[in-house]
Amino acid sequence: MNEVLLEKLQWRYAAKAFDPAKKISPEDWSTLEEALRLTPSSYGLQPWKFYVITDQELKDELIPASYGQTQVGNCSHLLVFTVTTDLSEADIDKYVETSCSVRGTEPESMEFFRNLIIGDVVTGPRSKDIPGWAKLQSYIALGNFMTCAAMLDIDCCPMEGFVQDAYDEALGLKKKGLTTAVVCPAGYRSDDDKYSALEKVRYSKEDLFEYI
Repeated sequence: MNEVLLEKLQWRYAAKAFDPAKKISPEDWSTLEEALRLTPSSYGLQPWKFYVITDQELKDELIPASYGQTQVGNCSHLLVFTVTTDLSEADIDKYVETSCSVRGTEPESMEFFRNLIIGDVVTGPRSKDIPGWAKLQSYIALGNFMTCAAMLDIDCCPMEGFVQDAYDEALGLKKKGLTTAVVCPAGYRSDDDKYSALEKVRYSKEDLFEYI
């Protein structure tokens, strides 16, 4: 299993060209959905919503908002990671209620944890930049998604090169209290993508790791 994991990570790259004729199967996408759902987040709050765009017209409309990057239009599934722009006590209570329901516990048992979270992201210093905090969480989901996709031989291209306001408007996010954090087209590489054959450029382990 160790060798398989490293082989898949060596295989993956940021695909610059997708084959628009190749689509991710419902079975594989369902697996990736569940992988995203299982992604960890700070306090377990999951301050995100994942928009999955398969409508070709909408994907094409978003190419100009992606600085002309055609991966957005040619991919099978365009995954848009959106995050909350604010958190309230009601949001924390919703999480507490869900947690108690799943685990069969009483809300009183989570009172300390509830107050801890509120004191951090609702009334504390971190509350001043919830979108920034939530965006950091979304990158955990992005990394998880890309690794899981590679294990299924599905290509991805994580992208920060897009116009946030244009994406937010196209998806009607502002009225939902959300904003776009990062975008990741997914599908299958084109045979014409020259970047797929390039060697990875990574620093050595000696440069990157220090054991104490």
